[in-house]
Amino acid sequence: MQSVPSRRHVIADDIRNTISTGRIKAGECLPSEAQLAARYAVSTATLRSALSVLQGEGLVEKIHGKGNFVRYPLRRITYIGGACTPRTEPSFGSALRVSVRTSNLRADSQLAGLLGVSSCSPLTEFFCLSHEGKSPHSLARIYVPRDLSPTGIPAESHCCKSVEAKLAELRPPLAEVRERVCARPPTQEEAATLRISPALAVLAITRLAADVTGRVVEAALLVLPGDRADAFFTTHHITNERTSGR
Repeated sequence: MQSVPSRRHVIADDIRNTISTGRIKAGECLPSEAQLAARYAVSTATLRSALSVLQGEGLVEKIHGKGNFVRYPLRRITYIGGACTPRTEPSFGSALRVSVRTSNLRADSQLAGLLGVSSCSPLTEFFCLSHEGKSPHSLARIYVPRDLSPTGIPAESHCCKSVEAKLAELRPPLAEVRERVCARPPTQEEAATLRISPALAVLAITRLAADVTGRVVEAALLVLPGDRADAFFTTHHITNERTSGR
């Protein structure tokens, strides 16, 4: 016996069909929630529940104070194990741009544990937020000890590669990179920053880079929305080749 689709799924199916047939195009705003609730003769709560289904699928994004918009096709993110930053697949749409906000802070208990430093140790944070067009795409927070932080970097920058190059200049040669990958719900701040549904899982990656002395010289916390992220790791097996003498 087949179950009867819930009202929210019927509404979600109808709006999805409207989007897929091009009656509402990418970047365009949906009718207001009040208008949609009246059209489908449901409560605002039921209408919002239907929209949350589409938000979870990445078809619709809600922009606070502006309304619900049809998303452009999502650019996939492929995280390569051991890489400093995620890699995105080529897109024929707008170019991916990254803004970097730099600030100085003191290590809280979490950062002290990650970097192996005492609480309140001076650190520099690089908050990196990528955008595709007007839509946020992914975010990363990179922390380095203050003595390894380059000078002359502006508080706000739109050139991520130059910041990475300056960090690499001061960073000693790396001997080990440890990565922890997990799927979890986004925090309230992450969901608001990335404009994703709180019900959509994110791929959270903690990357610690250490030098030959074992000192952690960089801690990176990356958050990749689960509707557009893949993680790729390669293991190289070393085999011992034995040759017999003649």
